[in-house]
Amino acid sequence: MPDLETFRAETRTWFEANCPEEMRRPMKGENDAVWGGRKAVFDLEAQKTWLDRMASKGWTVPEWPVAYGGGGLSKAEAKVLREEMGRIKARSPLMSFGIWMLGPALLKYGNEDQKLEHLPKIARGEIRWAQGYSEPNAGSDLAALMTKCEDKGDHYLVNGQKIWTSYADQADWIFVLVRTDFSAKKHEGISFILVDMDQPGVTTKPIKLISGKSPFCETFFDDARAEKKNLVGELNKGWTIAKYLLTHEREMIGGTGAGSGAMRPMGDVAIQQVGLNEHGQLADPVLRTDVARAEIDGLAFLSTLERVTEEAKSGQGVGSNSSMLKYYGTELNKRRLELMMDGSGHDGLEWDGDGDVARHWLRTKANSIEGGTSEVQLNIISKRILDLPSA
Repeated sequence: MPDLETFRAETRTWFEANCPEEMRRPMKGENDAVWGGRKAVFDLEAQKTWLDRMASKGWTVPEWPVAYGGGGLSKAEAKVLREEMGRIKARSPLMSFGIWMLGPALLKYGNEDQKLEHLPKIARGEIRWAQGYSEPNAGSDLAALMTKCEDKGDHYLVNGQKIWTSYADQADWIFVLVRTDFSAKKHEGISFILVDMDQPGVTTKPIKLISGKSPFCETFFDDARAEKKNLVGELNKGWTIAKYLLTHEREMIGGTGAGSGAMRPMGDVAIQQVGLNEHGQLADPVLRTDVARAEIDGLAFLSTLERVTEEAKSGQGVGSNSSMLKYYGTELNKRRLELMMDGSGHDGLEWDGDGDVARHWLRTKANSIEGGTSEVQLNIISKRILDLPSA
């Protein structure tokens, strides 16, 4: 404990001296976040300064080993780091699928050369990654994928199509599930490979959403080259890696339930719209009850996140709990934005400008689909957590 308190004091001092004031304000939206990569554009110099300073400490990935660009912190120290960032309302210096999904998979299944090649670039925000999993005929039944990867001697050639590849039009590399053995059972002929997107054989096309924004894309591979050194794990054994990565993806998506990110707190929006009564309470009693209930459920969800994290420390891992977090977190986030719309009144209909609540509300509908639908998560929860019999 004394060591942790010393670490806390040192961390607090460092944050006060190094976190720019602009990075202590809420983000206005996804475009206000830093995703890094070769095509990175910084709206503010403070964004780059904050990223560079945090990366130099290894604190973009505090628990990764120092050799791979991380901070080498223990889980307890990383928790203190998050608490101190929260204390000054510091923004995350880097949003990254490389951190949230690919990184953990490489740490577990990648060879040493792959770790040294890719992980430090992820930690420093130098490379932006996309995910190549779903296909037009392989969504919830992901193992039905048909994107083909052929051995050409000194390299592979990839042909096929992926869909719902978030931000692929802005990514530099993509981690892809490919079929390398069409004669094997569908779960057994899949491999996990890394592909550089900066080549003529890879093209992307944005998919317009009901919210009017297009984070999702279709990605096409036409004789795209993949080096053999970028095959992760064993040939035809990619399904194991795919499942492991999905637990991290679901945990990441479920994290939306812990807070509304760039959005203002529900209570603030409601107070602005309906005002307070003579007792200093939200004037609309029904809305007041709904907001309180959602806030309490949010605190309960945070407690569950904490419990799962503590269990992971003991070596149990997250496992099927990621489905529980993904299901409840995304459903809670949908409820939160429904209330934001209720509390915003006619201002909630604003489509552009500072409000933008309607776009966020519509976007939450996709949260319970991407990474495996809520129905799929409930099936996993019933079988692997509740141990219920199959229908």
